[in-house]
Amino acid sequence: MIDTLEKPSLADPLTIPEQRAIIDQILSQNKNIPGATMVVLNELQSRIGFISKAMQTYVAQQLRAPLSEVNGVVTFYSFFTTSPRGKHTVKFCLGTACYVGGAPGLIEKARQILGVDPGETTEDGSVTVELCRCIGACSQAPTMVIDKDMYGRMHPNKLPQILNRYQ
Repeated sequence: MIDTLEKPSLADPLTIPEQRAIIDQILSQNKNIPGATMVVLNELQSRIGFISKAMQTYVAQQLRAPLSEVNGVVTFYSFFTTSPRGKHTVKFCLGTACYVGGAPGLIEKARQILGVDPGETTEDGSVTVELCRCIGACSQAPTMVIDKDMYGRMHPNKLPQILNRYQ
């Protein structure tokens, strides 16, 4: 996924010449900057779409930083991902209001429709399902977000029609 929303590649970006060139370019532009780890990882996430374990090792080697530091940053911040994501991201809120309001039923219905569990991407690469703690729309619970579109007062019966727009 190079600046597009195409189906994610299952191969590691380090093995794909075009993506390897992007990775090397990002590293060469930033490797002499103090504290470059975060800058490099942000740019990799933005341009490649995820930061694999192999990429983390490569970044650590090139920046002469401990692998534990690079991995720690990637796993601490929720905006970094370690595997390819779908063209669209569906996030179900698990905040108290949403959970009590029916989020578990929404998640189960999405599992039935999409055939994937939270944290997984559909086989065709169209949708990644994620869970989040709170999206800040408690008055509209239960809620979900697809890309940047928020859906409130959700009911499992509404899911098929909404999800079909994104597949």
